[in-house]
Amino acid sequence: MKWLGAFLLLCTTTWIGFEWSKKLSDRPKHIRQLINALQILEAEIVYSQLPLQEAFEVIGRQLPKPANLLFAQVAVALQSNTANLTEIWSASVNQWVKLANLDKNEQEILLQFGATLGQHDAVQQTKHIQLALHHLEREMQEARDQHIKYAKLAKSLGVLGGLFIIVLLF
Repeated sequence: MKWLGAFLLLCTTTWIGFEWSKKLSDRPKHIRQLINALQILEAEIVYSQLPLQEAFEVIGRQLPKPANLLFAQVAVALQSNTANLTEIWSASVNQWVKLANLDKNEQEILLQFGATLGQHDAVQQTKHIQLALHHLEREMQEARDQHIKYAKLAKSLGVLGGLFIIVLLF
C-alpha cells in the first residue's frame, strides 16, 4: 500500500511540474496570437476599412483558441450591447485573461490599447496598434526567455520534488 501511495505521489508531483512547464510554453504562443490579431486588426482598419465589430468578427474566425475567443466575445457584445467599446473591451479582456496564460503586463497592455479603440481616425489608430505591438513583442521576448530558463527546471522539480517527499516519508 505504501508503494502505491508513493507512486501516486510521484505521478502527482510530476504532473504538477509538467503543467507548470506547459504554462511557461503557452505564454509566448498566446502573446504571438495577440500580435497576429492586432496585425489583422490593423489591416482590416487601414485596407478594408471595416467597422470594428466586423473586424473583430473576422479576427475571431481567423485565429486559433484562445485569442479568437476574446475578439469573438467583443464582436458579440458590440452587437447586442449599448455600452461603449472601452467598457466592453475591458470587461472582455479581464474575463479572457483568466483563460489564457498571460501575465498582468499583457493584460495592462490590452487594457491600455482598448482605451484608444474607436477613439481616433485610421492613422492614429494604426499608431496605437503599433505601440501595443511593440509592447507585446517585448513581453513575448521575456516570455520566451522565461520558457527557456524555467521549463526544464519545472519538469525536473516536479519529479525530484516527488522523490524527495517520498524519501522523507519512508
